[in-house]
Amino acid sequence: MLLAEYLDKGVSLGRDAPCLTADGITRSYGEVYDQTVAIAGALQHTGIETGDRVAVLSANDPLALTCVFGISRAGAVWCPVNPRNEADENRQLFDLFGCRFLFFQSKFADLVARIRDQLPRLQWLVCLDGEVDGTVSFQRWLSDHRAEPELGRYPEGRVCMLAGTGGTTGKPKGVRLTEDNMMTSTALALMSYPFGERPRYLALAPLTHSAGVLTFPILSLGGEIVIMTAPDIGQFLALIERHRITHAFLPPTVIYGLLDHPALDTTDLSSLRCLWYGAAPISPARLAEALTRIGPVLGQLFGQTEAPNMITTLAPADHFRPDGSIATERLSSAGRPTPLTTVAIMDDHGALLERGQRGEIVVRGPLVMAGYHENPQATAEVSAHGWHHTGDIGYLDDDNFLYVVDRAKDMIITGGFNVYSAEVEQALLDHPAVKESAVIGLPDEIWGERVTAAVQLRPDQAVTTDELIRFVKSRIGSVKAPKQIEIWTDLPRSKVGKVLKNEVRSAMQK
Repeated sequence: MLLAEYLDKGVSLGRDAPCLTADGITRSYGEVYDQTVAIAGALQHTGIETGDRVAVLSANDPLALTCVFGISRAGAVWCPVNPRNEADENRQLFDLFGCRFLFFQSKFADLVARIRDQLPRLQWLVCLDGEVDGTVSFQRWLSDHRAEPELGRYPEGRVCMLAGTGGTTGKPKGVRLTEDNMMTSTALALMSYPFGERPRYLALAPLTHSAGVLTFPILSLGGEIVIMTAPDIGQFLALIERHRITHAFLPPTVIYGLLDHPALDTTDLSSLRCLWYGAAPISPARLAEALTRIGPVLGQLFGQTEAPNMITTLAPADHFRPDGSIATERLSSAGRPTPLTTVAIMDDHGALLERGQRGEIVVRGPLVMAGYHENPQATAEVSAHGWHHTGDIGYLDDDNFLYVVDRAKDMIITGGFNVYSAEVEQALLDHPAVKESAVIGLPDEIWGERVTAAVQLRPDQAVTTDELIRFVKSRIGSVKAPKQIEIWTDLPRSKVGKVLKNEVRSAMQK
């Protein structure tokens, strides 16, 4: 199933229905469809052939999302590029993917200028929203290359998306995602969460990541996608109320900001059916607060670039016991494996472990990628023993709920004991003064590694490091409690909001 066919399904439910809305302007399904046809024809007329890679470098924007479906309709491969990446990282991705064509926004013209001369295979640079020297504007390109697309039958299950992901060596890898992967992710979303007719989805998180893949089930139901072109929590709340939004996706850090926003309790959120969260662990205490103040609509998804979004799900109803009370014992869970995905726990030797035992989370099924682009060694490593290795440590309980306790590389060995940094971080987050924490292991002559934490406090809060250490000891014991804590004004973050533990470690080793 082509990515464009999710849009086509929505078109079949009514060409005049609202499809994409941004900055107060709404485009119908018919308008978006017609533009994707024109983009596909122009790409083919330009010389783009089936399987060629076409990149999109843009912040959240309706035309950029429309180009994704035009790329698909032309038989090309969509390469989403995160504009927050450093220029050299994006250069490496363009080179790895062998991109021949780039759609970009003018605000990223300087980034494009820095890398274009180092990319001889990049033949076309089209600016979506203006004139940039040495490139062609989208409108002129579309006008100069008007043609009806040749809609041949493309091989089923082909690669439709190449997504960049970091590697342990620092060099990015390209994840080969097929139409079957995307169809599985979409089907699992529709099976796992409440929808109904014509949902309305609010996109604040980058459409280059999970938020983009979550548009596919919305479009297949003829729903409307309201796109925020700049992140703003106050505007996010206002748009939910104004557009009667039913679905949205936020990482935990943004949910914390939502809970701290003064407009939250006066905003009408009654239209929400599912507020997805994922991409990082969430504080159970703050999740319980969200369930109380936002409503019984929180839905977790657990996945990774190599198996997008739907390895396990914790639907809104799963956050509650049969009597309607919050299932606090389950709030640290990532949910149950989805129906088309098999999840197991594996030891270092490839043996599968029993329920309750901790080991690496491994996955099988049609959600799993087709491998890393032009990297057979990395593909073989991540596929050892016939399972996809997530790099996460966790366990399955007797009710088949998955608990992710840490990244394998973040486990700390102190005094001969395994300490999972995520467990310590959650204990710190239980303190009312703590907004976020990063726990690492630093070399120690006595312990081998000492548990160390950097903490960011919530606004207008104060606490001493000794108080925090005592607080954690009272919850998880002295072995796991940090022996050193620093309070930082801000923790360093990646382009998608995750705390950068490597930078924390480097700063604390000085």
